Amino acid sequence: MPKADIHPTWYPDAKVICNGEVVMTTGSTQPEIHVDVWSGNHPFYTGTQKILDTEGRVDRFMRKYGMGGSDSASSAKKAAPAEASSEETAAKA
Repeated sequence: MPKADIHPTWYPDAKVICNGEVVMTTGSTQPEIHVDVWSGNHPFYTGTQKILDTEGRVDRFMRKYGMGGSDSASSAKKAAPAEASSEETAAKA
């Protein structure tokens, strides 16, 4: 039994409103709840989610800071012949 005059008013049929229409009812301490997103219009639940990031964040980080990956290996191969050619010219002189 709850104590008198210490609990907020309970509305068992509170309306959840999204974009001006009632989407569901639930129990709440407010008679109306206004939301921007709910499971009926969220892209994850409706199946219309678009993946904008085709490459992973970890791969991008690794490539950016030269910690492995195909791009850093190919840049290392490009740098190696340039160093070798400068050493050969120094040896010839």
